[in-house]
Amino acid sequence: MRNSPAAHSRAAVSRMTVHLYAICWNEMRMLEYFFRHYDQFVDRFVLFDDGSTDGTIEYARARPNVEVRPFPRSVADSFVLSQQALQNECWKESRGAADWAIVTAIDEHIHHPDLKRYLEECSHRGVTYIPALGFSMVSESFPGPHEHLARTRTIGAPDAMFSKLRIFDPDAIEEVHFAIGGHGASVTGRRVLPDRDELLLLHYKDLGVEYVRERHRALGERLQPVDIENKWGYQYFFTVERAAARVQKLGAKAIDVSSGDYCPWRDHQAPRWWRPLPPVRQAAPRSRMRRIFDALRGSFHG
Repeated sequence: MRNSPAAHSRAAVSRMTVHLYAICWNEMRMLEYFFRHYDQFVDRFVLFDDGSTDGTIEYARARPNVEVRPFPRSVADSFVLSQQALQNECWKESRGAADWAIVTAIDEHIHHPDLKRYLEECSHRGVTYIPALGFSMVSESFPGPHEHLARTRTIGAPDAMFSKLRIFDPDAIEEVHFAIGGHGASVTGRRVLPDRDELLLLHYKDLGVEYVRERHRALGERLQPVDIENKWGYQYFFTVERAAARVQKLGAKAIDVSSGDYCPWRDHQAPRWWRPLPPVRQAAPRSRMRRIFDALRGSFHG
């Protein structure tokens, strides 16, 4: 088991091993893009399927480095709480077997211009967890079958709600304590952040009006009573007009993440729950979003 920076340095020199864990349900339209992105650096995939009927299970099991397991509904009346419970535990089987564990969703792509080199450098420097700066990616149409989304669909809006912890050292981290939806984490263990935030999390949900409408309708039907009561997944019930207004708002803030002029650690202005906020000159009423991030930061630094 690797418990020291020196051990990580040796691992980076020899061969970096990465395991990925994700929950899936009827993902055939997105799976090809998911594997095309992650196959570049992931050695082992574990997918927890929630009863797919569209060929997702068969497609995934046909790949040599993918294991498909049933998604455990550990909280019978809440998909969201079952998801949280699984994501807090599933990665622990990678202890002693992987340098990095990824816990993500099928439509979330972690991104860096040279990700392998970046992860190797982080290992060498003793970094143990790497929160990613979130982007809501926007597209007028669904991508073609052979696209690599991080290269061809690069327009997105900085989005603090999708700034998440998606990759960390399973030997160094004891617990992640993910917030609901992964929108924050209270990490324990040997916590070492990178000096600056270079990693991005590209969230590919808004891929054309028809895709969003169809996917939201299907996902909304699967929410359980506790989810609905707490308004988890409320966006699945947006009217057509509200969904369109949301995309328009994102488009107004969107940038090209592939631009050589964009420096995420400098230019992504949204609050980061894992970093202290700069001091403010004048007290002002806190927005709901600010209260959420203050609460996450308090639990993280407590």
